Amino acid sequence: MRGPHNILRLIRTGATFERTGAMHSVLEAFEAPKPLRILARTLGWPFKWLGYKGDPAMPPETRALNALGPAYIKFGQVLSTRPDVVGKDLANQLRVLQDKLPPFSRAQALAEVEKELGRPASEIFSDFSDPVAAASIAQVHRATLAETGEDVAVKVLRPGIERAFNRDVDAFYFAARIVDLFAPSARRLKPMDVIEHFDGVVQGELDLRLESAAASEFAANTAKDEGFQLPEIRWAYSARRVMTMGWADGIPLGDNDALDAAGHDRRLLANRVLSLFLRHALRDGYFHADMHQGNLKVAANGDIIAYDFGIMGHIDEYTRRVYAEILYGFIKRDYKRVAEVHFEAGYVPANRDVDEFARALRAVGEPIFGMDASQISMGRLLNYLFEVTERFGMETRTELILLQRTMVVVEGVARSLDPHINIWEAARPVVEDYIKKSIGPRAVASDLLETAKVMARFGPRLPALVEQALIAQAAQNGAQNRSTGNWLAPAALGAAGGAAFFAAVALLI
Repeated sequence: MRGPHNILRLIRTGATFERTGAMHSVLEAFEAPKPLRILARTLGWPFKWLGYKGDPAMPPETRALNALGPAYIKFGQVLSTRPDVVGKDLANQLRVLQDKLPPFSRAQALAEVEKELGRPASEIFSDFSDPVAAASIAQVHRATLAETGEDVAVKVLRPGIERAFNRDVDAFYFAARIVDLFAPSARRLKPMDVIEHFDGVVQGELDLRLESAAASEFAANTAKDEGFQLPEIRWAYSARRVMTMGWADGIPLGDNDALDAAGHDRRLLANRVLSLFLRHALRDGYFHADMHQGNLKVAANGDIIAYDFGIMGHIDEYTRRVYAEILYGFIKRDYKRVAEVHFEAGYVPANRDVDEFARALRAVGEPIFGMDASQISMGRLLNYLFEVTERFGMETRTELILLQRTMVVVEGVARSLDPHINIWEAARPVVEDYIKKSIGPRAVASDLLETAKVMARFGPRLPALVEQALIAQAAQNGAQNRSTGNWLAPAALGAAGGAAFFAAVALLI
């Protein structure tokens, strides 16, 4: 379906921003160059009539994103956590996209529950409230289980949400293809890979059985984390479009006035939310990848409660070590090592100059140290970092997209709690602890032990593997002998035998 009909969808996107009055403020928030602003307004005005009208009761920006659909709403949710990038006023306006969108009716939700669970709702719940939160994909109701009297949260997917998302993503694929064809300089960003990654994440979010499984795994990983809670999944009352979990009482993390009134230390909470994210990402390689204020509460005892597990991130051990070394290098202001790690991991082409790259990274990192968040223009910092990566030919790493995106969101949440937080100082203890455990003598010993375990599993197959290697090598040498003479055969066979011998020794070790 990724045909030219998507041109209309993309034109309608710009037209909707123009019609709702959001175009000017969005371009202003991103500090768009004057020529781009003029071009956008010039092209947007003639097609204004094609734009969606949206809800006039909403501010222009939220009105435009809400009218365009769930994929655009997801984008707005990320921006709502970054007042340092889009400005405080726009960030506050966009925050309603987290959990205060127009809900669908209670009757529709009950119909979905009965359809998915195969029982009358009255048999399952003795009480079922009106929506208490509504986001881009689903909404939540507070209910009471008839069998136990337990208060629970029931999450129900929006009717028709799958089709709406697929339509938006289809247009995004088309836009990515246009970028690939007509903007060669942007190909290093791998727009098609980025959209494919986004598509995969969204499809997983549209099956609440997968979300339930993610919540269960996350709970097992974090059971001993101090200051952190997760509601328990109720599997008997969950299905593809319905998920039931324990009710979490607490103050929304985005309500600073309520947090202050309850006596919570917002500076402590800011450090905690950042530390928890880094611990989960580095220690477990499995983290909550949608940690905006709408998905976090603060319990009466100060614990952070997380929910909404539709988007979870996973990174392998090698990538975690690379990421940790990069963070650690920035913390230590060792830009040469940061640059070397980029080259060692293949993030920067080998033909570039590592010293020059280190100097460019210094220009990114140095303005941060000795300054609190209120003095740093993160918008300009991100813009310069983008220029650096472009100049050195860095390609988008799709395996790091969720990690990078979540780091941006979590940093925004921490800043909203404590505008003066020093991100690097808050991150230092977690990163240093991971470095000690994962990049040192103990880590080497652990790696060797894991390697030995894997190799040991091949022990029973060793004779067959050696025989196959010898036969394959003999066949290859036979073909070479016909053209180069038979004198090479004994040497080749000896080499194959030597390789087999060393493989056997390695396995035995």
